[in-house]
Amino acid sequence: MNENKQAEIEAAQESFERPTQVSPAQIDDVNAKARELLAALDSVPQGDLVSGIVQNALKLLRDHTSRGDVKLLNSAMAELRYALKIFSPYHSTLKVSVFGSARTSPTAPDYIAASDFGKIMAERGWMVTTGAGGGIMAAAHGGAGREPSFGLAIRLPFEQKTNEHIEGDDKLVNFKYFFTRKLMFVRTSSAIALFPGGFGTLDEGFEVLTLIQTGKAPPMPIVMIDHPKGGYWDAWQDHVEKHLLARKLISPSDLSLYLITDDIEKAADECSRFYKNYHSIRYVRDQLVIRLRKAPNDAQLNHIRKAYADINMSGEYIVSEALKVEADESEIANLPRLIFNFNRRDAGRLRQLINYLNDEVV
Repeated sequence: MNENKQAEIEAAQESFERPTQVSPAQIDDVNAKARELLAALDSVPQGDLVSGIVQNALKLLRDHTSRGDVKLLNSAMAELRYALKIFSPYHSTLKVSVFGSARTSPTAPDYIAASDFGKIMAERGWMVTTGAGGGIMAAAHGGAGREPSFGLAIRLPFEQKTNEHIEGDDKLVNFKYFFTRKLMFVRTSSAIALFPGGFGTLDEGFEVLTLIQTGKAPPMPIVMIDHPKGGYWDAWQDHVEKHLLARKLISPSDLSLYLITDDIEKAADECSRFYKNYHSIRYVRDQLVIRLRKAPNDAQLNHIRKAYADINMSGEYIVSEALKVEADESEIANLPRLIFNFNRRDAGRLRQLINYLNDEVV
């Protein structure tokens, strides 16, 4: 490479990374003009939150943020806004996100299993979300059919081609960034299904386990599906037990956060059963509010108080109607609540409590 070309590249790189220099006078002028907009936002629904977004965007000028970083933030927000818009009409429909290898052949047992799983979930009224590629993703979409399918595609220089079942559909969203795509997968999922796959599949699996274990995502069923005598998830489980559990890097109850099976019907039942009585959760200050379709009776409540005292900071479990702060969720106002001061640490034990509510409070 000649010296002139190298100097040109270095100059372009320096220009890209150098913080944008905006004068204090320019910042004051922009902020003055923005005050009218911010005042108008105060009078519209959710205007306070949109106002916060605007104010944070304006601070990028004050902080002399580089153009490259501003472009990243702008692109990420645009992707998230569009994806939320696409999912919005289907907010109340249960969705399972299916992960697995894009390289799986249509004749492979895992491909056939993923297709059968997608078909069963669609028949049960669920929608099926995948990364929109080939292999396991194409199988799950093919089994479910086009109408109940969502696709969250990632633009890659290789391997990722939109499958025929979702290509051109309005429910296909293309992402530039993995982090925005992964956020939408977790935020819009009611359940996670993992078939054998490579780095990406394991990454998605460990990420959702981490998010649920740490309370950064709500509880949801996670099923790891293999074909009979496949051994993929059994080997994974062996590693988890020998190296994570044995060294006390996770808790024994964390094993309750997922189910390993080679039975497609059992995997589908695990997803559906989770919402048999459980509806959703919400924190109100220090209290965890579990929304249920049916409240536990006195005997069941006494059992909960004794059996799950270890995860309750106050020791009291209360059955209640909807709280006043839940007024923004009027569609579930009639559901009973189980309220307690969850320690926010034992996610596996919380899952066991939800299992009890689903299995016994019927």
